Amino acid sequence: MTITPERARLVIDLAAKTEFAFVSLDEPNRLAVDVRAGTFTVQETEGEPAGEGFVTRFAIEQAAGDRVRTVLSLSAPAQVQQAYVLEPYDGQPARLVVDIIPATPEEFAANVARDKQISAATSESTPAGGSELPIATRPLVVIDPGHGGIDSGAEAPGGFREKDIVLAFSLKLQELLVQSGRFDVALTRQDDSYLRLEERVALARANKADLFVSIHADSFQQPEIRGASIYTRDERATDILDKVLADNENTSDVIAGFVMPQVMAPEVVDILVDLMRREMRAQSFAAAQAIVHSLEPSVQLRRFPVRQADFFVLQAPDVPSVLVELGYMSNPADVTNLTQSSWRDRTAEAIARGISTYFDSLDEEAQ
Repeated sequence: MTITPERARLVIDLAAKTEFAFVSLDEPNRLAVDVRAGTFTVQETEGEPAGEGFVTRFAIEQAAGDRVRTVLSLSAPAQVQQAYVLEPYDGQPARLVVDIIPATPEEFAANVARDKQISAATSESTPAGGSELPIATRPLVVIDPGHGGIDSGAEAPGGFREKDIVLAFSLKLQELLVQSGRFDVALTRQDDSYLRLEERVALARANKADLFVSIHADSFQQPEIRGASIYTRDERATDILDKVLADNENTSDVIAGFVMPQVMAPEVVDILVDLMRREMRAQSFAAAQAIVHSLEPSVQLRRFPVRQADFFVLQAPDVPSVLVELGYMSNPADVTNLTQSSWRDRTAEAIARGISTYFDSLDEEAQ
């Protein structure tokens, strides 16, 4: 478990997807996370989280024959912001990720009262009497901050690096989407770590993401080029700039020390064929249009901002995927925007609205 003064994250390894629930407890203030655990038992353990914040200790116990409970001791009121289960991936087990944020005393007291009522009204089939949270009831948005680690991406005078700018932007976008209460949101990276392009795609596919949004801020040899744009994948670039950008991104793994195989595996060939499926192309295009429409009133855009290019990271055949170019590190005006928190916040809010609009349209089509 890791914590800061602003938030805490609990990650629980799972043998497989399972039911989970939360309950708020007082006297003293605590949060309990219950996981349906089949028939196995765990050894009771206690410890302190990494970092300093409002969670002071954690304890793991066997609450019942089929239930494991993690109890978080609180120094201040707190509440669950979001929780989601990640599928097993590349040797990593399935995981329950729980994000916790501060709450007001009134909010915490209301949660305690609610959970006491639920506990009194429910049977033992509901873990810990807490409010059971069904798996995958909300759309999962995977945000992909480009580059990271030894791959800094584009750079600008003053020490500004693309990998830092897009990570800060992605964290803000995640915060806004979670606050909406409509989405579960995961990031391909949450720190300065390096992931290969195919790892980013595989993560979105393994977790059956409902939308994959890759965030970038590239550079180009013509410094007058500026403005935001949204890409969907097409082997035929919209213009020469789009082809250059895609080529640069697709070779980032080579720059970072990873060489793509010379012979494509059958699975990759299948992916390229599957990309032609009209449904995913249409959904990706609809998402791009919704985001651009939300950006138009307040953000500088490129001419014809919905564009197509052969970005490897957009290749998932079963996940609608878009790549957001926030601007260009080669343009001084764009750099000024990209490094200002006010611009970042305004732009992240617009993209969050666009994502919500896209899912609204899916709901309307389903009715």
